[in-house]
Amino acid sequence: MNTRIATSALICLAFLILSWQAPAQNFYKIKGEIYDSWQICRTRPNGIDGYFQVTEEGFRPIIIFESLASNTNIAHKLGQEFRERYSDFYQRAEKIYLFARNQIRYTQDLDQFGYREFAQNADEIAREIEKGRARGDCEDYAVFLATLYKAAGYRTAIVLVPGHAATLLYLPGYKKANVNLKFNEESGWIWVEATGRNNPLGWYPDKAMQEKAFAYEIERIEDLSPQAQPTGEIAQVKGKSRAWTISPFFSILLIMWIVPMISRVFIIMSKRRSR
Repeated sequence: MNTRIATSALICLAFLILSWQAPAQNFYKIKGEIYDSWQICRTRPNGIDGYFQVTEEGFRPIIIFESLASNTNIAHKLGQEFRERYSDFYQRAEKIYLFARNQIRYTQDLDQFGYREFAQNADEIAREIEKGRARGDCEDYAVFLATLYKAAGYRTAIVLVPGHAATLLYLPGYKKANVNLKFNEESGWIWVEATGRNNPLGWYPDKAMQEKAFAYEIERIEDLSPQAQPTGEIAQVKGKSRAWTISPFFSILLIMWIVPMISRVFIIMSKRRSR
């Protein structure tokens, strides 16, 4: 009978965990592309609905505004925490950089999501960091770092070179950078490239020097509002199913209820064997 009680308790635990599972947000498939609740295409950087809005006139990394202004959430709070913890401007910049570099594992989108291209916003990355399993590629690092730096009180920009994205940080006087960059006729910018596990803050890759770069400073924070639900079908994005979790509060309650019960069952069974 006690064994049946323990088994029933475990079944209840599994059922409760499954009932609390929920994805971070809805994604929709429209003509083979994946869109989010803001009707921003996550699988394409170009076009007016692309996550970077790359056009012939330039680009605008609209996905970053999903984590700023009225949409501020985990990532923005992380940046503010760094600002409160580190008063030194250079040290704070280094700590933010090392946090992103060490907490996110570089992974190609095809391996993680099953799409050749899939951009994550800063809050999605931050949620995965909380669970110890954040993965992303160059645009994910760039968006996450730019969001944290903006929240921590820095001037920052997203920079694009052919086939690659990174972050720019306005950090005049920083001696550890191998190259001091000029952006909009203003010196003092450094390249922030966290995709390599050994890259230091301010490391500027040789390949980037050989390409024409375009940058967009996150200067005027724009307020995005979720749009009406797209007409496409709800899509299950590979990797998002692993982002489901259970509330820590309910986890504690379950542990307090189930573990003593199971322990009592094992104690009783152990006593019976010893007779």
